[in-house]
Amino acid sequence: MINTRPPAVAGAFYPGDPGLLSNTVDQLLANAKAAPDGQPKALIVPHAGYVYSGSTAATAYATLAPWATTIHRVILLGPTHRVGVDGIALPESEAFSTPLGTIRLDAQAIAAIADLPQIVFSDHVHAYEHSLEVHLPFLQRMLEHFTLVPLAVGHATPEAVAEVLDRLWGGPETLIVVSSDLSHFLPYATAQRVDSDTCRHIAQFDTRIHPEQACGAYPINGLLLAAHQRGLTPTLLGLCNSGDTAGDKDRVVGYAAFSFTEADNHV
Repeated sequence: MINTRPPAVAGAFYPGDPGLLSNTVDQLLANAKAAPDGQPKALIVPHAGYVYSGSTAATAYATLAPWATTIHRVILLGPTHRVGVDGIALPESEAFSTPLGTIRLDAQAIAAIADLPQIVFSDHVHAYEHSLEVHLPFLQRMLEHFTLVPLAVGHATPEAVAEVLDRLWGGPETLIVVSSDLSHFLPYATAQRVDSDTCRHIAQFDTRIHPEQACGAYPINGLLLAAHQRGLTPTLLGLCNSGDTAGDKDRVVGYAAFSFTEADNHV
């Protein structure tokens, strides 16, 4: 048997029953807006419970439909919520599982970055972290077959994250996904202003996003550095907050979805 990380938040952040989970994801994707031109090289996608941010996440994942057979490696980066880490943590496990099945980790890609000083290996960091796990069912429903490089990003500079991305950049077969929500627990109108401003900074490749603006600030800043250096074009796909979906408007959490396309990759 291979060493597999089991799902930690199935039945909480998303349905634990495989049939219900498939139907939920498929319905969210069916309701998503049309995809922009070009194959996305990278996405920024929120990671709250599906009832809150699933519709926004679906606007990002729906863009992958034309390339479901092209993409077969996903570099997935997200912040750490439960266990602090200096640098970027990879798991020691060989696979991640969800109610929809098992995803093998990309051993070759992991070997290609294992020597970097910012990389550490820790199953403990990954064991209960939801910021990566919640994306897996969307990827499993959208892509025919893929391997995974799950990166839990703690305190890391934009340069440290971009260095990892540069080594793993690849071609059309490789998709980069950065997991992040936006502001947390502000009143509805305040959150709208703050989150709109954050989205403007992301669109301008500002690598000084703070964790108060986006909990995934560290991986976002690294992606923005790498994306700017490679001439990618950002597109805001969706922006809302929990007050628009399933929460009250007194203390909301913000969600945005972005795609980044390469200049020579438009249809």
